[in-house]
Amino acid sequence: MKQTDAAVGKHLNEEELRVLSTQGVIKSFPKNTIIVSEGDETDHFYIIVEGRVKVFVSDEEGREIVLATQGRGDYFGEMVLDGGPRSASIMTLVPSRFVVIPKNRFREFLQTHPAFSIHLVEMFIRRTRALTENVKSLALMDVYGRVARMLLELAVEQNGSLVIEEKLTQQDIASRVGASREMISRIFKDLTAGGYISVDRKRITIRRNPPRHW
Repeated sequence: MKQTDAAVGKHLNEEELRVLSTQGVIKSFPKNTIIVSEGDETDHFYIIVEGRVKVFVSDEEGREIVLATQGRGDYFGEMVLDGGPRSASIMTLVPSRFVVIPKNRFREFLQTHPAFSIHLVEMFIRRTRALTENVKSLALMDVYGRVARMLLELAVEQNGSLVIEEKLTQQDIASRVGASREMISRIFKDLTAGGYISVDRKRITIRRNPPRHW
């Protein structure tokens, strides 16, 4: 499942952050704070100025699927434009700061800044494509295939090696691919034993591409 910030859209640049920041107020939240909850009727748009959040959905039993993680320059809450409830929950992963913009100010900004309106439409398209791929993955791939796909999509090149910069626990990975932590543990043991990955202090390095099927 595609989880990188690139999966949910291009970051706002510094100028866009500066201009949009004038439309709202700055609010800070500690780690593990729920900013918005799935199903909430809220009317604000959020821009991440500092920090990192996860976007997730959950059920009544507390099971959750992480749809994405976002960092500085990313934003959420744009679906407030249709007046409907929140489609997902957002929780801070580290202490974070946001620009919080009321819906009416956000609408006015879009009307007077067509370039950003186009940016928003392009972001919607990217998110829709990413979600379509995730649904396809959940429906057609086994757990191993989803794990292998996620690792390759998160990896970035560093000094000749493919490294996953975000420190992920096995439970984090389980939540992202829709599996149990025990299953992820078994898959990681097999991938490590086969020389495909190494894990050091939650830092995952891909030594060679995992096979398509296990």
